[in-house]
Amino acid sequence: MSETPQTTEPFLHFQMDTMKPSDSYKLLAALVVPRPIAWVVTQDANGIRNAAPYSFFNILSTDPPLLAVSFSAASDRDGKDSLANLRATGELVVNLVPEELAEAMSITAIDAPRGVDELAYADLALADSISVKPPRIAGSPAAFECVVHAEVPAGSNTIVLARIQHAHVRRSAFSDIERLHLDPAQLRLIGRMGGGTAGGYCRTQDLFEVPRPSWNR
Repeated sequence: MSETPQTTEPFLHFQMDTMKPSDSYKLLAALVVPRPIAWVVTQDANGIRNAAPYSFFNILSTDPPLLAVSFSAASDRDGKDSLANLRATGELVVNLVPEELAEAMSITAIDAPRGVDELAYADLALADSISVKPPRIAGSPAAFECVVHAEVPAGSNTIVLARIQHAHVRRSAFSDIERLHLDPAQLRLIGRMGGGTAGGYCRTQDLFEVPRPSWNR
């Protein structure tokens, strides 16, 4: 634990580039919330599947459609299984996590030996993908078939930019299909709060609206 800054100011000030990585993780993971969860399904060159959740994740671009997932170093092996599979095949499916699958998602986060199929371990139903070999999780209300666009090394982390090839969205989640309007209450997605095992999760159904002002109004 880094030394607590001694100050009577209303804010504490942290020199991020000198903090221990474990401390900067605790601070940033607790502050940048809620975070969407990428439930990443991959498979290796032999077809052995892997599934794991990652909350250092977001959409980065719509033209081209790109998302980013950050993979931290693994303490018990040479890199995350998901990352090893991505380097071998270049393919992944990013599933979003609904509340009803939160427990199954947590099961797939287990530190299983390399080669274990977490999808089977969590007893998850699967659906075939269209353009990539890894399947999508059938119970997810939205999933993105992706190919690796670029890999960015960042210290002990690796950031993968993935280009979305196909998006699968549950029909009942749309409030207006013609206008591509979705109802968040029907998606029932959860987000990550904090970090570590006790960080917890949040629901995304509690919404409020703030109108965007117009300069010329």
